[in-house]
Amino acid sequence: MSIIDFERPIYELERKIQELREFGTGSKIPLGPELKRLEEKLAQVRKQVYGKLGVWQRVQIARHPDRPYTLDYIKTIMTDFIELRGDRQFADDTAIVGGFATLGDRKIMVLGHQKGRDTTENIMRNFGCAHPEGYRKAIRLMRLAAKCGLPVICFIDTPGAYPGIGAEERGQAQAIAENLRDMARVPTPLISVVIGEGGSGGALGIGVADKVMMLEHAYYSVISPEGCASILWRNAMKAPEAAEALKLNGEHLLKFGIIDEIIPEPLGGAHKNPEQVYQDMKRALLKSLKAFFGLSPEELLEKRYQRFRRIGEFTEAAV
Repeated sequence: MSIIDFERPIYELERKIQELREFGTGSKIPLGPELKRLEEKLAQVRKQVYGKLGVWQRVQIARHPDRPYTLDYIKTIMTDFIELRGDRQFADDTAIVGGFATLGDRKIMVLGHQKGRDTTENIMRNFGCAHPEGYRKAIRLMRLAAKCGLPVICFIDTPGAYPGIGAEERGQAQAIAENLRDMARVPTPLISVVIGEGGSGGALGIGVADKVMMLEHAYYSVISPEGCASILWRNAMKAPEAAEALKLNGEHLLKFGIIDEIIPEPLGGAHKNPEQVYQDMKRALLKSLKAFFGLSPEELLEKRYQRFRRIGEFTEAAV
């Protein structure tokens, strides 16, 4: 079990309650009143801790290793998943998974970043940091979806695209840039959801969509807090201050028009009650898909173009 520092008071109380229950098993000592007191205190501490989370604390929750990942959503809220691999140029990138699936009664194409649950899987998945072949695979699947008349759902969860020498040699920046260009032109509904980390171009590479949603404690930013702190202050330890300045949480992004909807999470984060999150995610996705039914490809592309044109504010002045 992974414990974030600010959660320690909660876990200490939970441990005490568990120890008391185990001690009371088969014991003649009446422990009910003490258990009730501790449980009431636990509920109060949970509200105090999770009710006033700072931006950096929410970033930590977004990175929690127990959060549901892309394949968890696919296996839980979708059926008939058929994974498709490879970019038809170099290799298959396991940091991005995708394929055909069924959501409700709707056939779709689904893809997203995938992290690992342990060291071995994280190495295999490259910690969710995609290579250029991952982004080329993603756009290949989107074009295939358009040919089949299927909408596309993208799950974003990456600290950023992989910055290694091999990735740069194979055209990392170009692959992401081409995705930005081509996603703007794919004539089928595109929905992107930030389910954890939404870091830099690695996230945006599958984020140009007709509707962009994010979970309550996810983040979506031009750079990671540590990267921002390293550039501005030459000190990655100032990541909490950088997180505040970056305005990377859903409330800020909704206000700026960068995202369109926030999907609520249970108290403490998605990993505390995954089943509830799966239900809310499925409901939000089906509702979003329904909004695009009946639109012609021309109407869809024009709405997508106008959506991104509206982001940001500027002032023109005569010189």
